[in-house]
Amino acid sequence: MLDLKKSADQQAAMAAFFFGYQAFTNKADEILARRGLSRVHHRILFFVALYPGLSVTQLLGYLSVSKQALNIPLRQVQEMRLVESVAAEDDKRKRLLGLTAEGARLEQALRREQSKLLERVFAEVGMQSASNWLSVNQALGNTLAAS
Repeated sequence: MLDLKKSADQQAAMAAFFFGYQAFTNKADEILARRGLSRVHHRILFFVALYPGLSVTQLLGYLSVSKQALNIPLRQVQEMRLVESVAAEDDKRKRLLGLTAEGARLEQALRREQSKLLERVFAEVGMQSASNWLSVNQALGNTLAAS
C-alpha cells in the first residue's frame, strides 16, 4: 500500500506515472516523428477526432493552451491536410474543425497503437486494476475542471 506521506512512495508513484506515460506515448511519437509531427499535433488530432466540428476556442479549452501556443501546430496540421477548418453556418467568423480522410487515418493509426498497448497491459493486470486505473485518471482529469 502506498503511503504518499513518505518521500519514497511519492517518488515511486510519480515514477510509475511518468514511465507509464512514456510507454503509452512512445509508439505514437515514433509514428508522428516520421511525419515531422510531435505530441502537440497528436493532441490536436485526438480532440478533433473526439469532438468533430469543435471550434478553435473549444480546442483551446481542451488543450489548456493559449491561442499563440496553438497557432503554429494547428496551422501545420491544416497545411498537411490532416485537419480542415470550415465556417460555422450560424456565425461565419467561427471556425469549426474536422479531420480530413488522411487525418482520420493517422489518428486511427495512433489510437490503434495505444489501444493495443492498453489491451495488453489490462489483460496482464486484470479488469479490476484496469477499472481502478481508469478511475484514477478520470479523477486526475477532474482536478483540471476544479482548479
